[in-house]
Amino acid sequence: MEPCLLLLLHKGPSHGYELVSALEPFGMDEIAPGPVYRTLRELEAGGLIQSEWDTESSGGPARRVYRLTEDGHHHLSDWVESLQQTDSVLHHFLATYDRHIRDGKGEYH
Repeated sequence: MEPCLLLLLHKGPSHGYELVSALEPFGMDEIAPGPVYRTLRELEAGGLIQSEWDTESSGGPARRVYRLTEDGHHHLSDWVESLQQTDSVLHHFLATYDRHIRDGKGEYH
C-alpha cells in the first residue's frame, strides 16, 4: 500500500477518502479506510508526506489534504527501483516456467 499511496501523492495532493478510492486499480478495492489512514499517519511521522486541514474546498467539515515531501519523492524512487527489480525476477521466473511447460517437461495444475 505504501508505494501506491506515494505514487498517488506524487501525482498531486489528495484527501484521504480520495486516496482510498484511488487504491482500487492497484488491487485494493476492498480495503477498509482504517489501514489507509494508519499508513498515511506513519508516512507523515516518517517525514515522507505532510498534511494540512482543508477548510475551504468541500463546503462541509474540514478534511486533511496530504502531499508528498522531498524525502517522499526520494523514497518513492527507491520503491520504484526495488519494484522494477522484483518485476524483472518475476518475469524471468514466469518465462522459465512457460518454456518448461511448452517443452513438455511439466504439466499445468
